[in-house]
Amino acid sequence: QVQLVESGGGLVQAGGSLSLSCAASGRTFSRYTMGWFRQAPGKEREFVAAIGWSGGSPYYADSVKGRFTASRDNAKNTVYLQMNSLKPEDTAVYYCNAALSGINYWGKGTLVTVSS
Repeated sequence: QVQLVESGGGLVQAGGSLSLSCAASGRTFSRYTMGWFRQAPGKEREFVAAIGWSGGSPYYADSVKGRFTASRDNAKNTVYLQMNSLKPEDTAVYYCNAALSGINYWGKGTLVTVSS
C-alpha cells in the first residue's frame, strides 16, 4: 500500500514557475515508477510526466516537454515536478501516481491555476 500526498500548487501568472512535491509512504517507494497527471476542468485526466525507479530518463507529454522537469529522491520518498514557463492551459488539478506491476496508487491532487 502506498499513500501519496501532493503539495505546492497555487496561483501563478503566465510565464511563472511552480514546484510540486509528492510525498509517498511505504518502504518500497524506490520500486515504483512515479508519474504526474493532470485534469483540467471539463477534461479527462492526462499524462504529464513519469520517472522510473532510478530517476534517470524521465519522459514527458509533448505539451510540457522543455518546460517541466520531473525528479525523485528515493531517500526522502518524494517525487517532484518543476514547472517553468507556465501557460494558462496548464491550469489543472495535478495528481501524483505510483505504479508497479499494474497496480496504481493516486494522490488527491493539488490545484495549479495559471492566470493570463
